[in-house]
Amino acid sequence: MVRSALLLAAGLGTRLRPLTDVLPKCLVPIRGRPLLEYWLQCLVGAGVERILVNTHYRADLVEYYVARSPWAARVTLVHEPKLLGTGGTLVANRNFLLHGGPFMVAHADNLSVFDARGFAAAHCARPRAAALTMMTFTTDAPKTCGIVTTDAQGLVVGFFEKVMNPPGNRANAAVYIMEQEVLGFAAALKKPLLDISTEVLPRFLGRMWTWHNSVYHRDIGNLASWKTAQRDYPVTIPTPPVPDPWLPLLESKARDAGSVIAHLLAEK
Repeated sequence: MVRSALLLAAGLGTRLRPLTDVLPKCLVPIRGRPLLEYWLQCLVGAGVERILVNTHYRADLVEYYVARSPWAARVTLVHEPKLLGTGGTLVANRNFLLHGGPFMVAHADNLSVFDARGFAAAHCARPRAAALTMMTFTTDAPKTCGIVTTDAQGLVVGFFEKVMNPPGNRANAAVYIMEQEVLGFAAALKKPLLDISTEVLPRFLGRMWTWHNSVYHRDIGNLASWKTAQRDYPVTIPTPPVPDPWLPLLESKARDAGSVIAHLLAEK
């Protein structure tokens, strides 16, 4: 059972400007609801009890949203005055994750539809050699992703991070369930600035199992991807929570967001 999760949400989102001139990346809306809401509903609905969200740019808006949401008691926010990298955030918050069991790590700038309980069950059934389970997906832009190759057991034996000639289109979704060993390895590197994809994962080749998301996964990394997600998100948007902090946030803290969103969606 996965009871704790780290949502990496502190990115600047420069490729999403002008949207991220008015909102932090984790609050950009997909069909009228903020991206972070999709993640919180998914994780809490799957029984995750403790969720850590790191913040940096426009942290005040994330704080406002979380504090007024029904998930406030389950979410801990940690502010990074200086970005630490994905692995640096993992290590800096190891005390939150040191509870003896596996934990989930996810990039919250992804939009993903998946069975979180099924993902956790797959991790529990992983080969004995595996120290983590990586969610994968089929990408239509392999040059922009971390492409993986696997052996007959589904263990990652090749990892190709944003290369010109990737050997396929099965990509790292940047959603993981990790054992404590991975956290210990990252901490032992003693690097204040650390990246999971380039400095941690390569050391676990042959020890990373995979679980394929065949429903939906998209990196909301630029405006083109954000616009595509408005059209191809395959399921009904989540029911707004009660209380719903989203409209009060737009009305009181991000008053320009509505016009920016409308203008971008009207562009051809």
